[in-house]
Amino acid sequence: MTLPLDAWLSARRQAVDAALDRFLPSPGPTPPIVCEAMRYTLFAGGKRVRPMLVLAAAEAAAPRTGMAEDEALALALPAACAVELVHTYSLVHDDLPAMDDDSMRRGRPTAHVVYGEGMAILAGDALLTEAFALMAREPASSDPGLAQRKLHALRVVGEAAGAAGMVGGQAIDLQAARTGAHALDADALSGMHARKTGALIRGSACAGGIMAGAAGPLLEAIDEYARHLGLAFQIVDDILDVEGASAELGKTAGKDAAAGKPTYPARYGLDESRRLAAECGHRALAALEPVQVTGQLPAIVRWVLGRTD
Repeated sequence: MTLPLDAWLSARRQAVDAALDRFLPSPGPTPPIVCEAMRYTLFAGGKRVRPMLVLAAAEAAAPRTGMAEDEALALALPAACAVELVHTYSLVHDDLPAMDDDSMRRGRPTAHVVYGEGMAILAGDALLTEAFALMAREPASSDPGLAQRKLHALRVVGEAAGAAGMVGGQAIDLQAARTGAHALDADALSGMHARKTGALIRGSACAGGIMAGAAGPLLEAIDEYARHLGLAFQIVDDILDVEGASAELGKTAGKDAAAGKPTYPARYGLDESRRLAAECGHRALAALEPVQVTGQLPAIVRWVLGRTD
């Protein structure tokens, strides 16, 4: 029986947070200030969208690959934690004065406000590198098939976070912000978001599927689903930056417009942006139909489209 999404999210978030606490480096081998700064943003809350996608994709793939759901979740949990480490590193660095220059994240002062720019940079560096050490280390096994899946998942997440993925998208965003909100045409805008936000969302879903044994058409369907979901997520994020309140968002609202950043509302207006987000959601759901995937992946689409924070 499939749990209601709210109950499922609550249970999976607790599992991810407990695992993050267990997997993170501890003072002793690591300087205490580094441990503290890493944990500061990581445990400040957040929706945990990316780790939820890892686990939901693993659960969805398990019946198709002949794996028990509990086994799939155990195998995917380190990757779920790793993508949250990558995502949190990106937030710490995005908030720096040289990037988005924000003073609030997840409802509290940003890491560089509390620890200084240098320590915030180091904390972000540590989060990113620990993510890949974790994926290489866990789950520990001598099974050569699992080792191959871990290597595949590592490559997928690394490429999603790297120069052609999230970093590349951020670079396009920084360049475009200097020119203004209409610096990018429609294709360039969607391409930027596909890298900046969408790449890690795709990498998360694919990593979960891979760890549960997904390959071929099943993995392709998960990837296509996540490609459309990632764009829907960013369009909704753009809308919330216009309409949301800072207290609800946990970050400063209206920053994108004030900085002249290229966004969907700036190019299309709010109503058309909502329509485009819904269209992306429909495409995400349609991508799952040929492989008859069940579980929480369809419900996550509706959750993303209904976000208010």
